[in-house]
Amino acid sequence: MSESAAPVLDRLPDLPVRAVLPELEEALAEARCAVLTAPPGAGKTTLAPLALLSAAWLQGRKVLVLEPRRLATRAAAYRMAELVGEPGAGGTVGYRVRFDTRVSARTRVEVVTEGVLTRMLQADPALSDVGAVLFDEFHERSLHADLGLALTLQSRALLRDDLRVLVMSATLDADPVARLLGGDGEPAPVVESRGRMYPVETRYRDRPVDGWIEPPVADTVLRALDEAPGDVLVFLPGAGEIRRTAERLEEAGLPAGISLHPLFGALTREEQDRAIRPSPPGRRKVVLATSIAETSLTIEGVRVVVDAGLMRVPRFDPGTGMTRLETVRVTRDAADQRRGRAGRLESGVCYRLWTEGEDQGLVPARRPEILEADLAPLALELAAWGARPEELQWLDPPPEAAFAQARELLRELEALDEHGAITDHGRALAGVGAHPRLAHLLLRGRALGYGGLAADLAALLNNRDILRASGRAADADLRLRVEALQGARKRGGRPGSVGIRGHDIHRGGLRQVLREADHWRRHGDGDGGAHGPGYTAVTGLLLSLAYPDRVGQRRPGERGRFLLRNGRGAAFREVQTLGDADWIVAAELDGRGREGRIFRAAPVTLEEIEAVFAVQIREADAVEWDPEAGRVRAFRRRRLGALVLSEAPLSDPPAEALADALVEGIREVGLGALPWSRETRQLRDRIGFLHHLEPEDWPDTSDQALTDGLETWLGPFLGGMRSLDDLRRLDLAQPLLTAVGWDRRDELDRMAPTHQEVPSGSRIRLDYSNPEAPVLAVRLQELFGLTETPRVGDGRVPLTLHLLSPAR
Repeated sequence: MSESAAPVLDRLPDLPVRAVLPELEEALAEARCAVLTAPPGAGKTTLAPLALLSAAWLQGRKVLVLEPRRLATRAAAYRMAELVGEPGAGGTVGYRVRFDTRVSARTRVEVVTEGVLTRMLQADPALSDVGAVLFDEFHERSLHADLGLALTLQSRALLRDDLRVLVMSATLDADPVARLLGGDGEPAPVVESRGRMYPVETRYRDRPVDGWIEPPVADTVLRALDEAPGDVLVFLPGAGEIRRTAERLEEAGLPAGISLHPLFGALTREEQDRAIRPSPPGRRKVVLATSIAETSLTIEGVRVVVDAGLMRVPRFDPGTGMTRLETVRVTRDAADQRRGRAGRLESGVCYRLWTEGEDQGLVPARRPEILEADLAPLALELAAWGARPEELQWLDPPPEAAFAQARELLRELEALDEHGAITDHGRALAGVGAHPRLAHLLLRGRALGYGGLAADLAALLNNRDILRASGRAADADLRLRVEALQGARKRGGRPGSVGIRGHDIHRGGLRQVLREADHWRRHGDGDGGAHGPGYTAVTGLLLSLAYPDRVGQRRPGERGRFLLRNGRGAAFREVQTLGDADWIVAAELDGRGREGRIFRAAPVTLEEIEAVFAVQIREADAVEWDPEAGRVRAFRRRRLGALVLSEAPLSDPPAEALADALVEGIREVGLGALPWSRETRQLRDRIGFLHHLEPEDWPDTSDQALTDGLETWLGPFLGGMRSLDDLRRLDLAQPLLTAVGWDRRDELDRMAPTHQEVPSGSRIRLDYSNPEAPVLAVRLQELFGLTETPRVGDGRVPLTLHLLSPAR
């Protein structure tokens, strides 16, 4: 430990992690990397960065601290600023999150969200003014954290061998991370803080498996307020459950002196701060939170936790190219983190809405996001960085199939060229700081003169839906959301009291969308057009820029069912105003079942599709069998992926293509479509008899063989024919004899004659339908005088005699 570090340590609060800070600084000084494990409340987030400021190896550079969420980022920065005696962030301690930066020339500790680190590395791969990068709460294994660590490790290996890297977590398996940080040499040192957790009593409560979660949660909160002292922190999976639980608690009537606060990402900073702030003396609070409250921030006064046992996680399906949010059972590490919130300051109680038996079956940890996420942002960042996944160090490398699909999307967004190299447009997308889809929408929208509308759409698509409809699904038409934003702007940012077209407007969500849209407008070209009646008319056109793979064509004769460009099906599950649209762009849908459910979309015209995707539209001649018409159709077709934009008849298609298509039609309908006569059926059976007798010398005429070989034996005789009706002109004897070989016709007649002459002088037709036993069906009296059984096949096969009465 350096001598100058002692004064810093003297000023830090006596939290458990303080005891291991000298060991941590020594590990970073010698090994240049380390892993710090400490339980919730130990102080690692705020004390470790401040303790490193006096390290000799820092040499005046910054300490960069990565947090998984914006709320935790701001909270950590303000808490550290308070510890160094400053009134707020922006001095010694600053922060950067999307749309909000508080840093200055004096800033020595900079707290950032994980995506910000990637932006900093792309701008300055050496991180020239940074001495140490601290990855906090790394156990969450977000996509940005994994990418940021991989890029940081390569930067350290190639450009900055003096850069220190510290990974911190409360529930991390330290060994794999230590091996990764150590590279090919020794594992990185692991520094462990035992922490100082107060005892937490766990109380299990059963709840209905398939019922609504809000009633038992609300009941448990009321019970906890009556049974235990202190503030109550409630974990719920999402904003909807928080809203419904709050309504239920308000209807039930909270005791006097208790306030209710929601806490989730879409709230304003002021609303989030009210939830985190300590309760005034003599009052208590109930905080209804998502998993945002699991880590990194302390909610003062909490001594009771109510855990609904659920969390909402994004799941990306490479097969559909779609990401959906799924509500799943909480994992063991997350449940322990939540429980620990009740024992940070003094002893507490944790109510779990599941049984002790169910507790034994919890999954240890959530799968890393890199194994389940949409990898388009990662693929773009790697292309801009100039590296392939296999060139970097990962705890879990990105899955090959999902990564390949991500690169295909980037090609459609013009971010990669046909060789997979990043384009100038791709570099511009990487610099926007949004998902590649939204970045493409913003840049191309500005180029088209619709920058304002593009900014509105990007903000709407990047946030929760702002519309609600009582008792039914909200109208999917995104133009309604744009109109809601227009109306709010005219009212100075207020949503209004009547909603829009029968929908309520989520006020907090609207404010968030307006802030984000205004940010994109400031970084673009302002409003980018008037706000008149036609302002929303190009919504679908702009939406197709962000979702080129989800342009959809209504299925013929269907309402609300669409075929998407990527070949998937999509549909509205209920009656929607867009159900009769010929063309749409589906911005939000799930990937369940054969058809994804469409939640948000906009109409688009064929003319707009052809204008936007002109260079991607492919024109090809096609000759295909039409099963409904029973004929071959030849046409010139213009396609965009799986979508047929237009087609026109071909006047003179290639004869070979016509024959091939007709063959497919015959194969589909069956050999019964051919004009079999009595003679040609017998000819086929005669050849089949000889094949049975001499398989190597005669062709197989079974149903399967003739069907499989239609192109060979029948195709050359289909010239000029297009339909099943045209086949009536076909003499099947010609293709069958051609298959035998005309030079063997005499041999065919000798070995398998059509008729057999009997003593009466009659010539009787032979039946070869059973190749093992050809049949001569003859009246008994016509055989008088016959001395031996007639034979065929050069005398090798006796005919089976079917003796008939005089009346046959």
